[in-house]
Amino acid sequence: MRFSMGETDMFQGTTIIAARKGDQVAIGGDGQVSIEATIVKGSANKVRKMYQGQVLAGFAGSVADALTLYQKFEGKLEEYRGNLKRSAYELAREWRTDRVLRRLEAMMVVANKEDLLLISGNGDVIEPDEGVVAIGSGGSFARAAALALHKHTELDAETIVREALKIASSICVYTNDSITVETL
Repeated sequence: MRFSMGETDMFQGTTIIAARKGDQVAIGGDGQVSIEATIVKGSANKVRKMYQGQVLAGFAGSVADALTLYQKFEGKLEEYRGNLKRSAYELAREWRTDRVLRRLEAMMVVANKEDLLLISGNGDVIEPDEGVVAIGSGGSFARAAALALHKHTELDAETIVREALKIASSICVYTNDSITVETL
């Protein structure tokens, strides 16, 4: 899946994948940061735990914009006492309607023990049917790999995410194999 929110293709340069299997959820990302065709960093961390370790989040897009969104999302989680869906809906609403926020070029994948969601600046909050969601330039490769692993193996969510990112890194030039995975 490839998204663009304006004149620039903002997701050329990262891969974020999330999977839920059994009672485990995992979000992982590669570490590559690119400016056009140049790799400027290979070990960035694009995933994190939030809200007392009960929520996972990963971003694709401009780093400064993503950090702003992380901060806004953490505020929503605090305001709605960890209610992931309500926090996601409120962030998406604010992101879409606020004059400054709607210019942010990023997307987020968030999860807790119950829910797995994609949040965009278009106001979208999407809960995948398959228990797998991916964003970024290598997102479609990672998603395809994760879906196959999810449906045809007994691997846990963390292993599915790691293997999907390894596969994406072997296909997508904007994805590397410096992988960070967080699990609940």
